[in-house]
Amino acid sequence: MKNLTRIVSLLLALAMCAALLGCGGGSTEAGPEASTDIGSAEDTPSDEITVGIAQDLDDSLDPHLAVYAGTKEILFNVFEGLVKPTPDGELVPAVAESCEVSEDGTVYTFTLREGIRFHDGRAVTVDDVIASIERCADDSEGKTPLVPAFSVIQSAVAADDRTVVITIDQRNNEFLSYLTTAILPKDYTEQDTAPVGTGPFRFVSRTAQDSIVLERFDGYWGDKAALGKVTFKIMESADALVLALQGGAIDLCAHLTANQAAQLGDGFNILEGTMNLVQALYLNNAEKPFDNQLVRQALSYAVDPQQVMDMIADGHGKEVGSSMYPAFAKYFVEELNDYYTCDPAKARELLAQAGYPDGFEMTITVPSNYQPHVDTAQVLVEQLKAVGVTATIERVDWGTWVSRVYTDRQFQSTVVGVDAANMTARAMLERFTSNASDNFINYKNPEYDQLFAQAITAGDDQEQTELYRQMETVLTETAANAYIQDMADLVAISKDLEGYRFYPIYVMDLSTVGYAG
Repeated sequence: MKNLTRIVSLLLALAMCAALLGCGGGSTEAGPEASTDIGSAEDTPSDEITVGIAQDLDDSLDPHLAVYAGTKEILFNVFEGLVKPTPDGELVPAVAESCEVSEDGTVYTFTLREGIRFHDGRAVTVDDVIASIERCADDSEGKTPLVPAFSVIQSAVAADDRTVVITIDQRNNEFLSYLTTAILPKDYTEQDTAPVGTGPFRFVSRTAQDSIVLERFDGYWGDKAALGKVTFKIMESADALVLALQGGAIDLCAHLTANQAAQLGDGFNILEGTMNLVQALYLNNAEKPFDNQLVRQALSYAVDPQQVMDMIADGHGKEVGSSMYPAFAKYFVEELNDYYTCDPAKARELLAQAGYPDGFEMTITVPSNYQPHVDTAQVLVEQLKAVGVTATIERVDWGTWVSRVYTDRQFQSTVVGVDAANMTARAMLERFTSNASDNFINYKNPEYDQLFAQAITAGDDQEQTELYRQMETVLTETAANAYIQDMADLVAISKDLEGYRFYPIYVMDLSTVGYAG
C-alpha cells in the first residue's frame, strides 16, 4: 500500500509540474556498463530513496566542466580527488592514501590507494592522476585553466606505479584544498553524459527534465553506502515538490523554504543547517545606474537582511555583509554585517547625490525554480519601494538564467546564492577580479585585483587571511552587491532515514544516509 501511495503521489506531482511549467521527458543517458560486477547490487526497495531537486543536471556531468552548484552537489557522490572534505571542514585522503609535503612547501608526494578502482572496473593509475591534473592546469593558447589555482604547478610526474609527485612554483597555503579536483580515467571520453569516478555511488542514467539515478558502488575503497539506489527527481515547481513530499513520493529534499517545511506532516524530520553560500541582490556593475557606486550604496542601505530572513524563513539564516559566509570562520568579517544598517533616509540621500532624487526603475531577474530566491526578491521589491526605487521581478527558467545572466551578463540585477567550489577563500573571492571569466557582475577594481594578486602568493597563512579579509572589505565599501544572508538550509528527511550530514560547502553527501535500524 505504501508503494502504491508513493506511485500515485509521484504521478500527481508530475502532472502538476507539467501543467504549471510544461515539463516533459527527454532522452535517457545511461552510464557505462562495468567490465565486472563491481557496482551492481541486488537491491530491495528498502535500499532505495527518492530525492527531490529543483533543477536538472544539464550543464555537464563532467566534474571538471560542471558550472551549476546544483550539479556539483550531486556529483559529490560520484567523484573524488586525491583528498576530499569532511563535514568538519577537514581534508582527508581519498584517491591517495597519504600525502607528504616538502619542508619548503613546494613538493607534494601522493601515494595512491592500493587496489582503488573506477566505477567501470578499471584500476586507478598514476597516469589517470597526472592526466586529470594536467587537464585542469592546461593554459595553452592563453586560455584560463579549468582550475586557475593549478597555474602554480610546475610539474606532475610519476615516481613509481603508485606515487605521484607534484611540484609548485612556491609555497601555497591553499593548494591542497584544490586537490579535491576529481580524478578521472585518462582516455575515457564520455564524462559529459556518462560520468565515471571513484566515489561511493556510480552513475546509472539521466532522463532530461525528469531524473538522475545513482547506485551504490560496491567496489568502493571506503565505507560502502547504506543505500543501494538513489533517484534524484527533478521538481522545478515548488507546488509539485510539496505535493510529492506530502504524499511520500519523495523521501528527502534539501533547500526548502520555511513555508514549504511547515506544510509537511509528521512523516518527516526537518534538519537545519546553512546553505554555505552568499545570497545577495547581485548588481551588474557595468549597467546604468549600477555603474554608479553611490547608487549601489543606496540600495545597500535600503535592504534590510533581517526583515528578509523574518519574512521568508521565520528568522532563520545568517546575515552576511560581504562575499563570505560564516562557515569559513577565519575569513568571515562579521563587523561588515553592520556596515550598511537599514536606513531609507540615507538611501534616498545617496540616490539624490547620484542624480536620482525621484528614484528609478529596475528589473530583478530570478530563477523561478528556486523559491527562496523568488521569495527574497518579493521582499526586496517592497524595501526598494520605500526609497523610491520601483523594482520589477522577472522570473526565468534556470537555463535562461544561466545563459542570459551568468554567461552573457545581460541583466540589471538578480537574486541568487554564490557558493564555494572548495574550502578556500579564493573560491569565493576570485570571481570578482576584473578579468575572471565568472565575474558575472562585471566588477572592476584595481585595488581589489592587487589585493588578490598578493593573497594568492602569500606564503604566510596569517598574512593571506588578512589580505582576503581586506578584499571582502573592499567589496562591502564599494557596494559591489547588496548583501543579504547565508540562507538556512531546511532539509526534509523521512523519519525512516538517518545519517544526513551538513558540510561547510554546498554538497549533498548521501553516502551516510540509510534506513534506521
